[in-house]
Amino acid sequence: MRYGVDIMSILEILDHVGEEVELRGLVAVRRDHGKLIFINLRDRSGSVQAVFGPWCETDLYEKAKTLRSEWVVKMRGLVKERPENMQNPDVPTGKVEFEVKKLEILNEAATPVFDLQTDGYEVGEETRMQYRYLDLRRERLQKNIALRHRVIKFIRDYLDTEGFYEIETPILTKSTPEGARDYVVPSRLYPGSFYALPQSPQQYKQLLMAAGFEKYFQIARCFRDEDTRGDRQPEFTQLDLEMSFVEQEDVMRLNEELLIALVSAIAPDKKIKEIPFPRLTYAEAMEKYKTDRPDLREDKENSNELAFCWIVDFPFFTKATKGEPGYTFTHNPFSAPKPEHMNQLMDKQDVGSILTTQYDVVLNGYEIGGGSIRAHQPDVLRKVFEIIGYEKEQIEKNFGHMLTALASGAPPHGGIAWGLDRLLMILAQEKSIRDVIAFPKTGDARDLMMESPSALDTKQLDELHLKINKKEK
Repeated sequence: MRYGVDIMSILEILDHVGEEVELRGLVAVRRDHGKLIFINLRDRSGSVQAVFGPWCETDLYEKAKTLRSEWVVKMRGLVKERPENMQNPDVPTGKVEFEVKKLEILNEAATPVFDLQTDGYEVGEETRMQYRYLDLRRERLQKNIALRHRVIKFIRDYLDTEGFYEIETPILTKSTPEGARDYVVPSRLYPGSFYALPQSPQQYKQLLMAAGFEKYFQIARCFRDEDTRGDRQPEFTQLDLEMSFVEQEDVMRLNEELLIALVSAIAPDKKIKEIPFPRLTYAEAMEKYKTDRPDLREDKENSNELAFCWIVDFPFFTKATKGEPGYTFTHNPFSAPKPEHMNQLMDKQDVGSILTTQYDVVLNGYEIGGGSIRAHQPDVLRKVFEIIGYEKEQIEKNFGHMLTALASGAPPHGGIAWGLDRLLMILAQEKSIRDVIAFPKTGDARDLMMESPSALDTKQLDELHLKINKKEK
């Protein structure tokens, strides 16, 4: 936070002992001790003890008495080394204090609705979400958001050196039946028609491979209108990645090397249990661990251990839900079968035994990423849709653009998507992904701070050609 030679962040003052500087921040704590007033001044870099004492003019001292928690202030003063017996080794700035000579109150603050000096776990989550801008001031969440920044920056830099382009894909797209329920957006210009928010950039990244970009990635926002399901969010963040002219091993190797490098650089206190990452087939994982997301840590309480593993050889299809005929896909319909199962898929024979090129990366019992080699030939993708019960007209209506693109000469390609929020939750040793997201929704998909979702007024509804039909009770 340097705005001039003598305006700096709190941590920077360690290099300026004996100098007069200017600091800006928030009052964390005020303590009165007779002729001395101590203020813990905080900015995003840390905190320092600021002192008002006999050297202060009367007006300055009286103004210091009025300071309260979370007031925004500007101070000018002298950085002094504390006496050795008064130094605090537990605080980065514990060897110095700030002797204040000038004070300007930039903004007063209402009394916070909860204590910001704790980790916040004792505060009800709904209250924390309602006042999220306050909750984010606490040290724990400041560290989590800083960790998020560093992880994303590392990923971007790493993939740049590997020759990837970061390419943004649309948020307003087309609703297609490929998994979870879409969030839909009505079109004002085209009455009765709707956009959809992307569940993932799956189709776009394959179209980018058809377009010849060969190595793509994106820190992508994704949206799924799912029923309340534990620690999930209606909008979340993925590392989305796709590569041309690759086989399964190529994608898995790149991602394993990226994860190892990321942990080494960003979380060096963590220990990866086994390198290379163990590999289990889906059948082996289900037989031994009764889950395809096994936690391979020997001590489940050891939060500094990272037990990565790959799960491979997933079934491509599973029987449709009770009451519905046929099959559905287990991951996504755009995957290719394992090469030895290609004829079986094209002939639609013994569908339940077809294995796909899907691979999941699992960490400490959480799936943090999943991908596959894709069906890059239109006939293969068309056959997948036939197996899951789509009529020819449905296939053309919903996926004709993909089939046309693949028929244009799309190269073999594959990729992966990481659940960044889950990975960050584990690295930050949190219990909820909401604590590594700046402005999350509640478990039931509400934003208590912005009070959304909210109703539209009649004028807005009319512009969108919408009418609300209320269900009778």
